[in-house]
This record gives sequence, C-alpha cells and structure tokens, in this order.
Amino acid sequence: MSLQSVCKLTDILPDTGVCALVEGRQVAVFHVKNGNESALYAISNQDPFSGANVLSRGMVGGTGDAIYVASPIYKQRFNLASGECLDDETVSVECFDVELSGDEVMVGVKAMA
Repeated sequence: MSLQSVCKLTDILPDTGVCALVEGRQVAVFHVKNGNESALYAISNQDPFSGANVLSRGMVGGTGDAIYVASPIYKQRFNLASGECLDDETVSVECFDVELSGDEVMVGVKAMA
C-alpha cells in the first residue's frame, strides 16, 4: 500500500471533511483542530445505514475522548480514530492511513481485489 496525495491541508477547513477517490475507494478525510493542535483522520465515505457516500459532509463533534462525525442522513456518529459507530456497536466504517507530508494530505488504502 502506498500513500497518495489527495489535497493540501489548507483545502480542508478545520473541523470539516472532504471526499477523495483513492485506489477506486471514496474516502472521507477530516481535519480536526483543537487549539493549536490539529489531527487528520480518514474513514470510508459510505454511511453503512443509508448506503450513501456522504460521511465527508457530516458534522464533526466530540464526546469524552472520542472525536466523531455524525452522518448527515440518519445522524449516527462514527469515531474518526476507530471507525466504530457510537450509536450501534455492531456497526463500523473502515479507517485508512493518513498523514501530512509538507502541506500535502496523504491517504493510503489497500487496493480493491
């Protein structure tokens, strides 16, 4: 698996997400800022409850130690670090490697078979 540049960090407003096509997969990439610190997360863009590719347009929030995105359709919350659904522990979304290289956001997914 190799990392692919998807955008510049400045292309993602803090506490929002964007969608990128990586190895044929829709990936939701989030830039979360807390004070002077920021973090990047990448999860599948597909909402498992509706089947729609919309998670990148969800609302970012936090509860306890979990930073999540709430789906814009049925509002289920997904932990950005683990992909687990905070509202239904039997459901999760896939997480992907993401890192910053200079000002480029890099995402890696395994190629689909």
